[in-house]
Amino acid sequence: MSTEAEVIATREGQAGRLLLNRPRALNALTLGMIREIRRAIDAWREDPAVRLVILEGAGGRAFCAGGDVRAVREAALAGDRAAVAAFFSEEYAVNEGIARFGKPWVSLIDGVCMGGGIGLSVHNGPRVVTERALLAMPETAIALFPDVGTSYVLPRLAPGMGAWIALTGVRLAGADAVHAGLADHFVPSERLPALRAALIEGGDAAVVERFAAPLPPASFAEHRAAIARCFTQPSVLEILRALEREGTPWAAEQAALLRRMSPTSLCVSLELLRRGARLSLSECLAEELHLTSAVVHDHPDFREGVRAVLVDKDNAPRWTPPRLEEVDPAAILRMFR
Repeated sequence: MSTEAEVIATREGQAGRLLLNRPRALNALTLGMIREIRRAIDAWREDPAVRLVILEGAGGRAFCAGGDVRAVREAALAGDRAAVAAFFSEEYAVNEGIARFGKPWVSLIDGVCMGGGIGLSVHNGPRVVTERALLAMPETAIALFPDVGTSYVLPRLAPGMGAWIALTGVRLAGADAVHAGLADHFVPSERLPALRAALIEGGDAAVVERFAAPLPPASFAEHRAAIARCFTQPSVLEILRALEREGTPWAAEQAALLRRMSPTSLCVSLELLRRGARLSLSECLAEELHLTSAVVHDHPDFREGVRAVLVDKDNAPRWTPPRLEEVDPAAILRMFR
């Protein structure tokens, strides 16, 4: 019995089309999918008949929910460092390949887009979201860190915005993702078929603007100043103190979110964004790849976080150490290059 391809790559008109086709897993990326995307990048980069790429997710629920971190955890539990290194190194190579592609890479984000999905869309564009899109970097909940090149992207958003997204794992609806800087155009889902057809026929990514709708106000508009005040603080503990000073229900909610995340992951993530602000994309990806070894293999929180959120789904992780106040700053710095 043949198995349907997890990535469907086709040439249509003046476009290369990539469909992530693992809908039951919300199109979460396997190593095989990553390799198929890399093959398409290599084939289409120098092909003059391909003027742009259209990337979509199958199934109507998700664009791409991220990397298959359960498989990464299983490899880590088995002590298979080579498998973990292959997954992350090849995924990050695809992220950089998209950034260096040299042609428009049009992501039509209609559904869940998290972690690795953002890595497939954020480094090139135009990046299109619908009213059904939901973007997030939820890594601190499973004790990973903002990777796939987002350590380059997030520090370059509005003050505090990247740290807020990375540390709290806030879920941004489609229009909010444009306001935050993770997407370019808001296109109602009912217009996607016509947009897709126009892209295939004309091969001109500028056509996206014709289909875009006016942006509704950002749901976080009234909190922009507080985000800038609180999430530009130099440490996670100081972010928490700043949130306490705000004295608002919104600030209390953000503080409660932070207290649920892996304390080690929060500190690693903030340090990574601080460094990423002054590095190139290539340098950020190299730093992230170095960190995967320390975080996935050498610290227990990643394996515990994936267990709690995705395997046993009890949402009761036992972090090491359990509180931010107990994190050793020197130990965090030793994880970096």
